[in-house]
Amino acid sequence: MPSKAEILEIDGIDVRITNPDKVFFPDIGATKLDLVNYYLSVAEGTLAGCRNRPSTLYRWPNGVDKPEDAFFQKRVGDKRPEWVQTQVVKFPSGRSAEMIVLADAAHVAWAVNTGAIDLNPWPVRKGDVDHPDELRADLDPTPGVPYEDVCTVAPVVRDVLREHGLEGWPKTSGKRGMHIYVRIEPRWPFTEVRRAALAMAREVERRMPGVATTAWWKEEREGVFVDYNQNARDRTIASAYSARPVAAATVSCPVEWAEVDGLDPAAFT
Repeated sequence: MPSKAEILEIDGIDVRITNPDKVFFPDIGATKLDLVNYYLSVAEGTLAGCRNRPSTLYRWPNGVDKPEDAFFQKRVGDKRPEWVQTQVVKFPSGRSAEMIVLADAAHVAWAVNTGAIDLNPWPVRKGDVDHPDELRADLDPTPGVPYEDVCTVAPVVRDVLREHGLEGWPKTSGKRGMHIYVRIEPRWPFTEVRRAALAMAREVERRMPGVATTAWWKEEREGVFVDYNQNARDRTIASAYSARPVAAATVSCPVEWAEVDGLDPAAFT
């Protein structure tokens, strides 16, 4: 017997949502269709962060209560509608993959239908996948470090960026950390963007000894890890307004700098 499906018309494109009643978040009773409708409700903001970017599919086909079934899918695969846009990207290993490009809301809905709960776009755009147009800082507190320390480090990241003519845009990670995105001209390769992120992170560490760290080995870290390696060629971060694969369905939500002090990431669901 064929599985139940719903057809959603999104900007003139028919998107088939299979098993729309499958529960993805048991604690709150949210289904796959609920998740699709959430992304459609915030499509403008979502696409501001991921439009025309190749994306890894982080699939949770049986919901957040089945983490053993979750997997990353880089290759979009052949079983896709003709309208789905793709882009071939190369990895440091020399291998390549044809990935989905999140071109519009229909593409986001199609990705969610595959079981992708959050969106994981590359920091490049279709047509030029060798020169990032974003530098990304991931503030990751080590175990036992309160979120208040993340909120203390973030303005220092902002200040270092501004001193170099750059503007950072903060958002909650949807979990324990905070992301700061910086739009840059797509002129430099991944290696140089990563070096710039490392230099920024080390300056933050210099200004906040014992609070911020760039130590690579986890056992050497204390405080908030300023993760510069998210700028490596094969790394992705959950994009703006992504629902995260956690029980409460918290969201990676953009915030104003004035909101960072005292921020509660659990408030964004």
